[in-house]
Amino acid sequence: MDQKILNSYSRLNDLNVSRETFLDFENYVSLILEKNEKINIISKKTASKKAIIDRHIIDSAQIIDFVDLNSNTTTDLGSGGGLPGIIIAILLKNMKNNMNVHLYEKSYHKSHFLKEVSNKLNLNTKVFQKDIFKIKNLETGTIMSRAFKPMPVILDLVYENFLNFKNLIFFMGKSGKKIFQDSKKKWELEYFEKKSLTNEDSFLINIKKIRKKN
Repeated sequence: MDQKILNSYSRLNDLNVSRETFLDFENYVSLILEKNEKINIISKKTASKKAIIDRHIIDSAQIIDFVDLNSNTTTDLGSGGGLPGIIIAILLKNMKNNMNVHLYEKSYHKSHFLKEVSNKLNLNTKVFQKDIFKIKNLETGTIMSRAFKPMPVILDLVYENFLNFKNLIFFMGKSGKKIFQDSKKKWELEYFEKKSLTNEDSFLINIKKIRKKN
């Protein structure tokens, strides 16, 4: 494999990512760039190969250590173009883990793109072209949320719509500290925090339990 490609993903070295995974990432980037000519899969500002790798793929891949690998499913809320759901599905495929990744995306065009990518890369996913807020009694292992809705909205959604889940992963940006502190006024959270690989001001939160305060 081209050393330039390997260097592009060097920040993932600690995750022990296989070369086959990098090839899938490369194919996924090509599919995003091709489809982005017709519909907005990602913002035009980040629609270059380097930006997709740096800002989207590495950012998404870094949560693999938080994913509960013993569950039958993991769920991506508002998957959009598949970040992080498709990335996690690629990693699971190359780890020989058969977990099914559920991708919820109500947009017809983006849902169609997720199915297309999953077929081309042979990923174990199930795409739901539905509004996640209207579905009740859900059960899953890990729940992921990246650039979908604000943290307070997601916490309410998970509390109201999920019967069971193992953990809930948030990607938090520059203003994340205040949002997180404000959320803790309403919720009792059992969580673990980790610095992001992609931005000094960003961090990840892995929440194991949520409980409303009286």
